[in-house]
Amino acid sequence: MILNISIIFMSRRIERINQLLKEEISSLILKEFDFNKDTIITVTGVKTSSDLRATKVKVSIMPFLKAGKVLKLLNFQAFNFQKLLNKKLKIRIIPKIKFELDKSEEKADKIIRLFKKIKNND
Repeated sequence: MILNISIIFMSRRIERINQLLKEEISSLILKEFDFNKDTIITVTGVKTSSDLRATKVKVSIMPFLKAGKVLKLLNFQAFNFQKLLNKKLKIRIIPKIKFELDKSEEKADKIIRLFKKIKNND
């Protein structure tokens, strides 16, 4: 019983930390980093390890053609994100950040194109 309560407590804590990091990283991308006006970056999810040592930040980048370049820049700046978060948040450990591309929008676009192709063939 005690084990179940501690697992529930930890999972809720991780969820709260994920939400906090998502909000703060989104804000930092918007305010602190200079990306082209024609590039839209959205933090779509954050997944932090149970030991709070690492976090994966899923981002959606539009236009998709610039995704590789922007993702590379975000990962290059990950340590700066960590330093800024360390100043701003009252968390004992700021997890090591790794940015990953969220491809769900690309997959959705592909599905829509397939539906249109099927509709046009009818």
